[in-house]
Amino acid sequence: MSSPKLSSFLPHPTGLRKLLHSGDAAAFRSLAGRHWPAAGPVLPRLSRSADHGLLWLGAAAGMAAFGGSARARRAALRGVASLAVASATINTIGKGAVRRQRPLLDVVPVIRRLERQPVTTSFPSGHAASAAAFATGVALESKGWGAVVAPVAISVAASRVYTGVHYPGDVLAGALLGVGAAFALRGLVPTRGQLPAPGRPPAEAPALPDGQDLVVIVNRESGTATATAAQVREALPRAEVVECPPDALSAELEKAAGRGRALGVCGGDGTVNRAAAVAAVHGLPLAVFPGGTLNHFAYDLGIETVADVCTALGGGSAVRVDLGRFRPGPEGPGGAHGYFLNAFSLGVYPELVRTREHWSPRIGGWPAGVLAALKVLRGERPLEAELQGRKRPLWLLFIGNGMFQRVGPAPGRRHNLADGLLDVRVVHGGRTPGLRLLATAIAGPLTRSPMHAAVRRRRVRVSGLTPGTPYAYDGEVAHSQGDLMIDKLPEALTVYCPMPV
Repeated sequence: MSSPKLSSFLPHPTGLRKLLHSGDAAAFRSLAGRHWPAAGPVLPRLSRSADHGLLWLGAAAGMAAFGGSARARRAALRGVASLAVASATINTIGKGAVRRQRPLLDVVPVIRRLERQPVTTSFPSGHAASAAAFATGVALESKGWGAVVAPVAISVAASRVYTGVHYPGDVLAGALLGVGAAFALRGLVPTRGQLPAPGRPPAEAPALPDGQDLVVIVNRESGTATATAAQVREALPRAEVVECPPDALSAELEKAAGRGRALGVCGGDGTVNRAAAVAAVHGLPLAVFPGGTLNHFAYDLGIETVADVCTALGGGSAVRVDLGRFRPGPEGPGGAHGYFLNAFSLGVYPELVRTREHWSPRIGGWPAGVLAALKVLRGERPLEAELQGRKRPLWLLFIGNGMFQRVGPAPGRRHNLADGLLDVRVVHGGRTPGLRLLATAIAGPLTRSPMHAAVRRRRVRVSGLTPGTPYAYDGEVAHSQGDLMIDKLPEALTVYCPMPV
């Protein structure tokens, strides 16, 4: 007599499906028949507000505009990107894989029901997927913002059962898909925390607890500098904090260099550029408090908050970084050299900077940047220049202080600010400048194409420039009066920086 097969003890797939559906339907009836305290005026409206992801797009815009940090902007961007991945997955695969009917509304009180009932299939819940994807994406970049968003996401998911448009199983499956979408995106585009810590040659710097012997110069017209200065005063009561307008910045920095054991600066990249030049000349360590719109240099060092700088000051933790140099400087052949911490550029970028600075006081930094980019992409005549002895038309010449690594599809963060190298990227002249610039952003470092080239150099010579040709360095714009030589001063600057844990 043969023994029974294992399959004879397992439910048939159709029977299993019916069993799961009946359990899910029973859970739905139980939840629909319960009284949900304080949910009546909230959950239906919350459910409607999340239609087409509008609630999450609005939340992302608020985080980016009022979050006050690069971390908040990264969290908002990752949340929206995760939502987009989840939504695409649900709409192209999920809804068509299981064609489940919506629950019957006979057990749902009329006051809870949505005015417009959805017409798509029930499994899985797209609202729950979008909510979970957005909340998870935000939390992967910022635990604080994730904690703020999570209760709203849970409420949106619960509202789908409360209003009777989904079974609990639909919501659970959608939420799992949303979380999976956020983690899948992280596998393709790492979060900031996943990236390796920047290479940081350690440097000797005095410990300055409570800001003792530190003079901080604040450009009060830079981004969030005034608000950041208030935080500095509270966190470092023994520091001297001086606020000044942009035209007095250079003079105040020179005065501060003779009064303290370290120089502090609060402002954007252009302000930090001036302070770096003074600190390098006087041999002082520099404390950078991010108070501008972009703060590329500070963020590449892992400095995002006042607390980061205070930790480094208290322990005397500092690193050495390279200082980019161009000759002649903004004052012309008879003046001092020019310096850059982030990048030097010719071509369309100086025009972008000028347009952004023109509109920024009126409409804000980020909208002004978008407006400037749209204007630049319309295209003008390319720049004629001789680069490394070869004459060519150029839409853009970008020279970075250190190699920029990729964060997703475009160059973003520098891994090593003391590598002794210039990251040289060229967008060749020709038709469709917008397409060429886009190709440059998408192409990886050190690639070559008819549109774009990227190489490592220790120095770059640019000749044949028309006098008055604009160039940009760390967000500042000046005009050339002849040939330009761009190189680096290796490890010329000491900056307070918290060491990675």
